[in-house]
Amino acid sequence: MTTQPLVEPLPSQAAAEDDYFATNPQPAALQQHLSLARAFVARHAVEGRKVALVTSGGTTVPLENQTVRYIDNFSAGTRGATSAEYFLEAGYAVIFLHRQFSLLPYSRHYSHNTRSFLDFMREDESGRVVVDQEHQNEMQAVLRQYTEAKKQNTLLILTFVSITDYLWELREVAKVMQPLGPRALFYLAAAVSDFFVPRHRMVEHKIQSAEEFNQGLRYDQIPHAHRPAARVEGRSLVIDLEPVPKFLKQLVDGWAPQAMIVSFKLETDPSMLVNKAKYALGRYAHHLVIGNLLTTRKWEVVFVSPDGVKWVRVPRGKRTKSVSGIESLIGQASGEIDELDSATHRFVGEPAVEIESLIIPSIAEMHEKLMANAESGKQ
Repeated sequence: MTTQPLVEPLPSQAAAEDDYFATNPQPAALQQHLSLARAFVARHAVEGRKVALVTSGGTTVPLENQTVRYIDNFSAGTRGATSAEYFLEAGYAVIFLHRQFSLLPYSRHYSHNTRSFLDFMREDESGRVVVDQEHQNEMQAVLRQYTEAKKQNTLLILTFVSITDYLWELREVAKVMQPLGPRALFYLAAAVSDFFVPRHRMVEHKIQSAEEFNQGLRYDQIPHAHRPAARVEGRSLVIDLEPVPKFLKQLVDGWAPQAMIVSFKLETDPSMLVNKAKYALGRYAHHLVIGNLLTTRKWEVVFVSPDGVKWVRVPRGKRTKSVSGIESLIGQASGEIDELDSATHRFVGEPAVEIESLIIPSIAEMHEKLMANAESGKQ
């Protein structure tokens, strides 16, 4: 007599991916986005330009079909929006796939600020609204860069909201970019949810918080697999999340097999950062993992690639300010000491440097080598 296993075997990764897209419908705007992406990619393919897909911002995890409540993360899209500007400066065309209402290239200088953008303007004697004199030079430079990107049609902005939106957009836009071959680059700076609520376990309407509106709902009498993933039991909100299939390997092997792939690894524990980045690189076999700590991410990152480990840091006197950063933790993840001189370590008369201005040229150099290797392999 044979016995049945108590737990069904887990589906293969490929099966999990197929099931995810089969059971989670595509976003309403997807076809419109793909039409824009095809025209954008076709134009730059003809011109021989490199194209970077930059993902940015956090993905939501809806708890209801008619979504009122959802799980989110802290990402405002600063890394992605800033990096997009430096990719454009480096000669790339950029598809900017970002969380709706998160930061955008160029406008991020004025929209992610403790001051209102109206503080940069004033009304002159004739009643016209003008930029205040002290901000003229800076705003003029930003405006000229933005205007040039629009004129050259080198920036395409697409949006997502939920984790499902993001994965559909990533997969389908990656397929559109396949004709670019090694001239395509994926810079995956979005903060992607690791867990989600499957659609078939999502309630239709808003989850009620008041006990009197949940009378008679005995979830303990329903098999676990058929209970709503987010539900009120007694006075507690219970949420059962399932892991999002790991799509990075499929991006590397299937959706964009010739492109350069750059992923990010964010950690809070300095002792784990490099090892976690190395693990991700080995598991997904792509080109570069950029590791960063939550508290020092604006001043240092670590490049983990098949060529080894390389730290990228903003020089001490040129570091930007950060409300949440802890500068004294710089160097902990690498075992180095970043000694601070309280009298001189900040702002010594030189302009602050954004770390993305150091990251992107290094990536562009790596990309050039990859393209050269691909070209020599054809000959």
